Amino acid sequence: MPPVFKVGVLGVPLSKGQPRDGTENGPKALRNAGIIKVLEDLGNQVIDHGDLQFETIENDNPKDKIKNPKTVGAANKKISDAVYSIVKSEQLCLTMGGDHSMAMGSIHGHALAEPNIVVVWVDAHADINTPLTSSSGNIHGMPLSFVSKELEAYVPKLKGFEWCFPCISVKDIVYIGLRDVDEGERCIIEHFGIAHYSMQDVDRMGIGEVVDKALKAVDPTGTRPIHLSFDVDALDPAITPSTGTPVAGGLSFREGQYIMEVLANTGRLSVVDIAEINTTVGNSDVTVKTAVEIVKKCFGQKRGGNFLPSYGLPKAN
Repeated sequence: MPPVFKVGVLGVPLSKGQPRDGTENGPKALRNAGIIKVLEDLGNQVIDHGDLQFETIENDNPKDKIKNPKTVGAANKKISDAVYSIVKSEQLCLTMGGDHSMAMGSIHGHALAEPNIVVVWVDAHADINTPLTSSSGNIHGMPLSFVSKELEAYVPKLKGFEWCFPCISVKDIVYIGLRDVDEGERCIIEHFGIAHYSMQDVDRMGIGEVVDKALKAVDPTGTRPIHLSFDVDALDPAITPSTGTPVAGGLSFREGQYIMEVLANTGRLSVVDIAEINTTVGNSDVTVKTAVEIVKKCFGQKRGGNFLPSYGLPKAN
């Protein structure tokens, strides 16, 4: 029997896009929870590409508003190169983070390999601040601004990001689960008409209608490769407490699973980011267990049960 999927797994132990240590432990935590075996047990061929190694650059603009730009920029260049190589090798790519600034490199590498991608961003936050609109200076709140063509004029040139050219349109982005959006981000979303579904929309319409509308908004023909970027803070903190920016009132476990199942069932899911697990806060065992269950739905696990013809039926008496 051929494998269900050929999955390339990449660890992205990045923490410098935000102020807390701990997100660099995300890949190790997922590995220790058995993510590789879980994916293999679903019938997938898993190619483990290991963890990328990142350097912390000294004197990285200590007086500048934007924090650690050279370090984060260099790290995302490595991420872009690695994701590009995995996708070009005809593998589905699972990138295990790491803070959400990693999505800049992941989307960039994916778009180089498959230029017609759409991005489904499942997150409590919009992460589309520019360096000019950000109040914190943390780059994990900015990755989408660096890769969006329409925002190029609003993103100043930073050292460390010379490699990062805009590679998607804002019309290729759809948000699910928003509930903590900065004023500058709200302005960007409204001005450019970016498709977005907040938790209020989920409550009003139900997750089924939200996911249907989200996919039709960015891919009405149902033909484009999908990049899923999933921040664990999209889920309610009761089930993912180990994250640096928790926001109450998030997606339920069932809603999170449903999103993944629908995206997997399209047959077009190509790259999956899982970001912002921070093992130094909250109950990391609960968070990691939840994350593994969510990821399984992207790579073949079905709540209704899985059928592999190789199992066969028991012999009749």
